[in-house]
Amino acid sequence: MKYMMFVCTDTEPETDESRVPDIEVWVAENDAAGRRLEGNVLAPPSAATTVRVRGGEVLLTDGPFTETKEVIVGFDILECADLDEAIAVAAAHPMAHGGRVELRPYADL
Repeated sequence: MKYMMFVCTDTEPETDESRVPDIEVWVAENDAAGRRLEGNVLAPPSAATTVRVRGGEVLLTDGPFTETKEVIVGFDILECADLDEAIAVAAAHPMAHGGRVELRPYADL
């Protein structure tokens, strides 16, 4: 089952950084196991462009869709047997300690 993993900042990160796993190790382990299909870091929210169409007119806004204290800073596409495996993979990600990680299964359309 495929999951989109959104990697986000958080206003209450782990205070003991000695517990935070190494991102390079996480990536290497999950790439080698075939669980991480793709992933990347995103540019900051200030680089975003929001696109809307209203009344047939394309409206562009500089910056993110919403203003929040938490920001999506990256993503990974995971292939896991089930939600339990996806949770284990997400919990081992460094940003689960310093930020937050959101998992969403692909919709069955």
